[in-house]
Amino acid sequence: MEMAMKKEEDAMEMVTFTVIVDDIVFPDGRTSMACLGGGGPQTAFGALLWLSNGERVGLAAGIGTDFPDSCRDWLKTTGVDIGGLYIWPFPTLRAWQILEDDGKRTEVWRVPVGDEVWEMLRPDLKSLPPPYQKAKTYHVGVHPSGLDVPYIRNLRNSGAEIVSVEVYTHAEEVIPRSELQALVSAGHIFSPNEREAISLVGPGPPLELIARLSELGAEIIVLRRGHLGCMVHRSDTKETWDVPAFHTLINEGSNDDDTNRTKVQKASLEGLDVMNILDPTGCGNTFCGGFLAGWYKTRNLLTAALWGSVSASFMLEYEGVPPPRVSEWRSVAQLRFDRLRPYAKQISSNKDHLLRSSQLRCEQPRA
Repeated sequence: MEMAMKKEEDAMEMVTFTVIVDDIVFPDGRTSMACLGGGGPQTAFGALLWLSNGERVGLAAGIGTDFPDSCRDWLKTTGVDIGGLYIWPFPTLRAWQILEDDGKRTEVWRVPVGDEVWEMLRPDLKSLPPPYQKAKTYHVGVHPSGLDVPYIRNLRNSGAEIVSVEVYTHAEEVIPRSELQALVSAGHIFSPNEREAISLVGPGPPLELIARLSELGAEIIVLRRGHLGCMVHRSDTKETWDVPAFHTLINEGSNDDDTNRTKVQKASLEGLDVMNILDPTGCGNTFCGGFLAGWYKTRNLLTAALWGSVSASFMLEYEGVPPPRVSEWRSVAQLRFDRLRPYAKQISSNKDHLLRSSQLRCEQPRA
């Protein structure tokens, strides 16, 4: 009994925020309804692929009484702690996610959205169960306007080892430098995608974007680049890695010979259970969950980037969140990690070299 009570009081290894129910419309007109979204569940999935020693990942968010049973069941079956979910007096946030062939995604709200949404997206830490209040790591998606800076600082001041910050949209207006500094330095990890980074610090090649974010005070920068993978950087040591997206390895051959390319493809798929790309929605969130788990567990920048890329590869293969069988995928995740690792490239810390390298495609190792 005492051990059970202690477990209830122990800090979560990770807490993530926000639940939105997504109704996805694909470019060909197909739909997938009542998919868990909003970043929180997807981030939790990405982390749980790598956390297998009893570590707990909690989800904190407000939900309405209309929250679908299928979504609640997915969370429970996946192993996400739902002690941080609470009923609020409004409908569950729900939106159409309209996808286009070029990768563009348009979000259209299906419920009234007012000021009360912020309470749902950013629950007061003191209102959450004790294990959530003293979590070892947090991941939060924020608006680039800087409105969330006090919230991020509150998470960091809780004593958390790591606070991971993901920008969930691009900035529509120029942000003053002082506000931008406050935003990118508020957490330990700052993770925009390439379009979002450009909206914050202006156009430029990936490594120039990273350099500008580093100058603004970001400690660890994770620049997500979609099908091009990611670039990750530590400002203190200047360590920088370019890691391709996992699915770019499939069909890659060492030369133009069709027979050899077929052999490479078969070898690359062996034991990896790779499926076709179906839905990019939430891959960035899932990547962030894997990256945060990797940094928390290993403090190794490359390992964290590889965990993030592998986590995203599973999300990419399903419409909405993948089926809740995380434990069955851990061995496959490790195989994908091993397959992807040789393709990661460390980039010189020399700035001129960095800028030239950012224009080049990663050299592929020979099979």
